[in-house]
Amino acid sequence: MPQNEYMELHARRHGKRFDHDEVQRKKAARAPKKEAKMAKKLLGIRAKLFAEKRRKEKIQMKKAIKAHQEKLAKKKAPEEVPEGAVPSYLLDREGQNRAKVLSNMIKQKRKEKAGKWTVPLPKVRAQSDAEVFKEVKSGKRRNKSWKRMVTKVTFVGDTFTRKAPKYERFIRPMGLRFKKAHVTHPELKTTFYLPIIGVKKNPSSVMYTSLGVITKGTIIEVNISELGLVTQTGKVVWGKYAQVTNNPENDGCINSLLLV
Repeated sequence: MPQNEYMELHARRHGKRFDHDEVQRKKAARAPKKEAKMAKKLLGIRAKLFAEKRRKEKIQMKKAIKAHQEKLAKKKAPEEVPEGAVPSYLLDREGQNRAKVLSNMIKQKRKEKAGKWTVPLPKVRAQSDAEVFKEVKSGKRRNKSWKRMVTKVTFVGDTFTRKAPKYERFIRPMGLRFKKAHVTHPELKTTFYLPIIGVKKNPSSVMYTSLGVITKGTIIEVNISELGLVTQTGKVVWGKYAQVTNNPENDGCINSLLLV
C-alpha cells in the first residue's frame, strides 16, 4: 500500500480528516531543519556537493526576491556638458531618465520561452559512421563498395520511393522504418502513440538528419492534432517536437518526450 493511502487509512481509523496539502505544508516547514542537520552530519566530498547545491539554491532564491522587488526605476543620465546656456530653473535639476523595468510576468514568459527548447537529454553519445552504416559490396565481382546500408531506425515519408539499385547510395531497410512513436506528455504524465511528421535534427550528423536516421537524442516532429491542444487564438496545434529517449534499434519502438 502506498504511504499516502496508509496515512489516510490511519487518519480515518482515529476519526481524523487526512489533508494532503497540510502534510505537504508541514514537510516543507521541516525541510530547513532537515537540511541544516544534513549539513552538520555530512563529511568529505558529499559535504562539498551538498554545500554547493545549497549555495546555488540560495542564489536562485535571492534572484527571485530581487525580481519581485524591482519597480519603475529612476536612473541618472550620464553627465554631459550641455551646449549653449542653460536656464536658471534647470541648473539645480539632475538629468534623469526613467528606465521602465520589465514586469515579472513578462520576465517569466521570456524564461519559459527560452526554456522551451531545453531538451530532456542535453548530452548524447555521438554515433559514428561505422555504427550507423554497413558496407554493401556491388558490381559483377562484388569489388565495388560505394553503397551503404543503414543499420539504425529511420523515418521516410509516405511519398518516398526508392531509387533504382544502380543509383541507390543509401539503403534503408523496410524492417527498420518507423512511422509512429510513443510520445510522453511531461505535464499530463500520459503517453500517446502518434504519427511522425519528420526528423528535425539528429545531433550526431547533418547527413543522418537528411536520411531520417533516428537514434537516442534525435529531435522528431510528431502529429499531435488528436490530442486536441489549441493555441491562444483557438487554432488546433498540428505538429510539435519531441526528443527520442531510448535506443529504438534495440527496443523495437521509439520512446520520446514532448518538448512543451
